[in-house]
Amino acid sequence: MNTKEERLAVFGQLLDIMDELREKCPWDRKQTNESLRANTIEETYELCDAILRDDPDDIRKELGDLLLHIVFYARIGEEKGQFDIHDVCRSLCEKLIYRHPHVFGDARADSSRKVEQSWEQLKLKEKGGNRTVLEGVPAALPSLIKACRIQDKARNAGFDWEKREQVWDKIEEELNELKHEMAQMDADRTEAEFGDFLFSLVNAARLYRINPDTALERTNRKFIRRFNYLEARTLQQGRSLKDMTLAEMDALWNEAKQMEREPGVSDPLEPVTAI
Repeated sequence: MNTKEERLAVFGQLLDIMDELREKCPWDRKQTNESLRANTIEETYELCDAILRDDPDDIRKELGDLLLHIVFYARIGEEKGQFDIHDVCRSLCEKLIYRHPHVFGDARADSSRKVEQSWEQLKLKEKGGNRTVLEGVPAALPSLIKACRIQDKARNAGFDWEKREQVWDKIEEELNELKHEMAQMDADRTEAEFGDFLFSLVNAARLYRINPDTALERTNRKFIRRFNYLEARTLQQGRSLKDMTLAEMDALWNEAKQMEREPGVSDPLEPVTAI
């Protein structure tokens, strides 16, 4: 691994390159916080995708792309006389030290749960910090991730089930309410109850230490690969999906599922490109 001196040197080189780009490149020179925002979101999702694929090379590359954006925003802030990369790093260091008194102070925390609870309590005490428990949840978060953060913060404030098994009664209650509204054909109330049902499922995932976003993405990918297999096998037969009956498609779907279970068989879920 590289030494601390080498890491600091290459970070300095990155800052120098950003200075050059900002001064000499027409595209980089015209960028603003607003123009970069959409790209930053895209880069963040690309990093998440690389992490889900557990691809070290892509993770490294996407981390670099995201780091470029951080350096870019800091340079824009410097030009406006608001802050620079030194201020960004310094404030982060101060926050990390303050929120980890069990590491940098005399406090004790013998579990990650206690660390999380302490983190939220310290955030409420910070000058200029969150005034309420849920204030720190970004409004722009995707709904599924936002539900996770809301429930995590509520838990750290002590608002949680006494036993995780209790959540299943809540899920059943929400499901029954959803079915009732569906039967009433009330679109608005059905949507509201569907949201409550999803929220209760996210709660169950949290209690059983499952990341619901990761779990759903795993199912998305599994469905895509199986459907690609189904489509490819259909084309191999000289047919199209529109010509297939549901029973025929279901048979091919089960074929893909069965092949998954057989050891030594190449992954049948990968898209078939050679027909």
